[in-house]
Amino acid sequence: MKRPLRIAILVAVLSAALAVVLWPRSETADPGFTDARLPRLLDIGSTTCIPCKKMAPILDALAREYVGIFEVEFIDTRVNKNIAEEYGIRLIPTQIFFNRQGLELYRHEGFMGRDDILATWNELGLDLTKGDG
Repeated sequence: MKRPLRIAILVAVLSAALAVVLWPRSETADPGFTDARLPRLLDIGSTTCIPCKKMAPILDALAREYVGIFEVEFIDTRVNKNIAEEYGIRLIPTQIFFNRQGLELYRHEGFMGRDDILATWNELGLDLTKGDG
């Protein structure tokens, strides 16, 4: 095989691989989505993970304060062993923000504080006073 052809094939393969890796997350549908729901913050972690433990009271408080505006759900990777693969989780905790239609809007890996979570919802266009999203 001639060198220019090999280079062209290599460039095509690498371009395709890069496109798969960089594909926008907003096109990813939530595997746990059922019907018309509220926007949802899904936190995937473990009850044995230190950053996950630190997030637990924050998530609990948000779930209570924003009832009817957005849902908060925690899934433990030690209890649900397939969840990491199902959602493409690379490390925990991972927070995934979904719209009402179950499409992923944003993903964050690592600890995420209350103010950052609320700022992210704001940036995503969720009205935290009315639940429009």
